[in-house]
Amino acid sequence: MKDATEAGFASAVQLTGDGSFMEIVELTARDDERVWIKEPGIGVDVWWRPLMFDIANGNHVEILRVRKGGSLGKHLHATPVHGFVLEGRWRYLEHDWVAEPGAYVYEPAGDQHTLVCEEEEMKTLFHISGPILYVDDDSNVIAMDDNKSLIQRAREHYASNGLGTDFVNRLFR
Repeated sequence: MKDATEAGFASAVQLTGDGSFMEIVELTARDDERVWIKEPGIGVDVWWRPLMFDIANGNHVEILRVRKGGSLGKHLHATPVHGFVLEGRWRYLEHDWVAEPGAYVYEPAGDQHTLVCEEEEMKTLFHISGPILYVDDDSNVIAMDDNKSLIQRAREHYASNGLGTDFVNRLFR
C-alpha cells in the first residue's frame, strides 16, 4: 500500500513571521478514494473529505459526497453553514428547493434538515462552524460531531488505509 507521499500527496504550507499558518495549498491525487471518510450510522451512502480544520475557531471545510439514493440524517448546526454544489442534485426533505451544480446554499443556525440525494451522486463543498447536532423526530439530540470527533475519525480512517494517522495534521489551521 502506498503512503501519502508515494500516492502523489503534497502540501505547500507557508508560515507567517510568528510561525502561524498563513495559507494552505493541498495537492492531492484526485482519484485516491482513501481521502474519503464514510459517515457512520447517521448517513446512508455518505462520505466526507476534510479540506481544512480551523483548530482555534472550531470551523472546518469539507466536501460531502452522497451517492444516488443516499441520505444524511436529520441534523442542525449551531451557527450558519455555507455550501457550494460542485456536482449532482440534492435537497432537504423539510424544504421545497433542489440544490444543483453552481448553487450557493446558506443554512441558517438552528434549521433542522435531512439531506437526500435521489438522482445522481452529489458533491458539495461545505464550510461549517461549530458542532453538527443530529436529532430524532422529536428534536432530541442523539449524536454530535465537532472538530475533535471529526479529527479523531479522520485519524482512524487514515491510519487504517495506509495514509497514516498524521495525514490529517496537514489540514490544521
